[in-house]
Amino acid sequence: MSDTTQKTSRAAEFRQLIGQRAVIADGAMGTMLYTRGVFINRCFDELNLSAGQMVREIHQEYVRAGAEVLETNTFGATRARLATFGIADKVEAINRAGVRLAREAAAERSDVFVAGAIGPLGVHLEPLGPTSYAEAREMFREQIAVFLDEGVDLLIFETFSQLSELREGLAAARDLAGPEMVIVAQVTIDDDGNMPDGTTTETFTQFLDSSPADVVGLNCSVGPKATLETLERMMTFTGKPVSGMPNAGHPTQVEGRAIYLSSPEYLAQYARRMLWAGVKMVGGCCGTTPEHIKSIKSEARSLQPGIHKLSVTVEEPKAKAKSMEKVPVAQKSSLGAKLAAGKFVAFVEILPPRGVDPAKEVAGARLCKDAGIDVINVPDGPRASARMSAQVTCQLIERDAGIESVLHFCCRDRNILGIQSELLGAHAAGIRNLICITGDPPRMGSYPEATAVFDVDSIGLANIVNNLNHGLDIGGNPIGSQTALLLGVGANPGALNIEEEIRRTEWKVQAGAEYIVTQPVFDIRQVERFLRKIEGFRIPVITGIWPLTSFRNAEFMVNELRVPVPDEYMDRMRGVEDPERARAEGVKIAQEMVANVRPMVDGVQLSAPFGRYAMAVEVAQAIGSR
Repeated sequence: MSDTTQKTSRAAEFRQLIGQRAVIADGAMGTMLYTRGVFINRCFDELNLSAGQMVREIHQEYVRAGAEVLETNTFGATRARLATFGIADKVEAINRAGVRLAREAAAERSDVFVAGAIGPLGVHLEPLGPTSYAEAREMFREQIAVFLDEGVDLLIFETFSQLSELREGLAAARDLAGPEMVIVAQVTIDDDGNMPDGTTTETFTQFLDSSPADVVGLNCSVGPKATLETLERMMTFTGKPVSGMPNAGHPTQVEGRAIYLSSPEYLAQYARRMLWAGVKMVGGCCGTTPEHIKSIKSEARSLQPGIHKLSVTVEEPKAKAKSMEKVPVAQKSSLGAKLAAGKFVAFVEILPPRGVDPAKEVAGARLCKDAGIDVINVPDGPRASARMSAQVTCQLIERDAGIESVLHFCCRDRNILGIQSELLGAHAAGIRNLICITGDPPRMGSYPEATAVFDVDSIGLANIVNNLNHGLDIGGNPIGSQTALLLGVGANPGALNIEEEIRRTEWKVQAGAEYIVTQPVFDIRQVERFLRKIEGFRIPVITGIWPLTSFRNAEFMVNELRVPVPDEYMDRMRGVEDPERARAEGVKIAQEMVANVRPMVDGVQLSAPFGRYAMAVEVAQAIGSR
């Protein structure tokens, strides 16, 4: 393969990858060198020549922390900046060494991309200074030409504070690299979301949207909070993938040194929010370390487990494996029969007990059965908590309360071997109804240091269940019999990035999903929008309904679970202070939601907040006759 073809294919691979999920970039280089004793008045780019081992080691630390993109140590390696150190004649040597050092570190993993890093020229352009636009473009061309000759996988323009300068750099890059090369363009902002020269978020985003850049975003200058808030605003003005690489907060002077105090855990919290918001490339800038990137990677794996590749060896069969015909939905379970017949169904969610005594949960299930509820839905380690096995809880409820259950099955705690084993065991134990979910990341729960597995996400899990229903294992090999598991999946009509949520929902349906259960919804417009967007691949939809218990509970839903609650309902909950009246108002709101969604969907899943099963039964009265 020629260098040109290889470069093009890697760029195409990156373009495809970022279209599917978020990519994790590395963190700071300059402040890492600074902490190793390199004086601030040194030319950090020149260290590619004089201290290459140090630079390579920092790159390697980021690779081992999980970074998928390494930026070359060339932020200031343009002729204008190097001239201030008297080494303008070393432009080519410094940039060439920068790429090679990053490439050597990237060789530790096959999934790491090398990005040529390009920063501002450090000079004033016309009309504010003597450097013309043409001269600026030529200096950018000089650096980029070396990157392309060395075969970088993508180009990253970062920390630009003037759009006119960025315009010349992007033009040079696209002119030299052609349409195949992936170009990332990032500007820097203040705490208000404006560029240093006052350019507003709307203005610079519209510029980036119309530029030849493929990915647009922010880096440097501010911490994660301002970065996230500005990225969310940017998304209203661009449809391009967005990147965010904040500093580890604002620097503080400690004994004459600039120290960045934002911890890896704090930065990871905001990285999670960026991923929720739909940011497609997340990394760090000044003050971030491999520990910060490791924490960000952990969050990314939790929220989108496809972040790492999984190799599965498939034994080559002597003859093509014969797939069994799936058991019809109506024959899988009582729930399946009702869905197939078009009956409106009612779920109630009951959490597994924290200890070994399921008496309260069984009694709640019995109450629900007597009230006409169809099935009990049992979450699997909700909010990353340690509880009794969801499967065992389902078995106890079915045995002792006499009502059918739905087992949540998540990917967080199981590798693909455990997934297959437990699914086969669940079927043998009589469990027939599933909801396949990715699972809450451990950092959300009481044991944040626990290790998540996430060999696959909910889409991969749905594929595994579908295979077992056809009598095949994950590798497509016959298992001699088949399961008859009713395959449900989750969806979030209130997702911040609704288009991504719809794409994932469609993939789940293609993977064999037979019904959908949504996250709690309070805004009927979100339900209507979701149903419109899945018209082309519609399967039965069960809408989640959560009866609020207090105004504080409503605030928790909005601010921590990111579930939108309309102002009207917030005002109603705010207006009742007495706990019993607040509970009654929450039930009334939930009953209104049930009545509103009933004509649109195939059922409702009713939550029982804080184990108050009677609240769920009370809400169910709004369903009416069935």
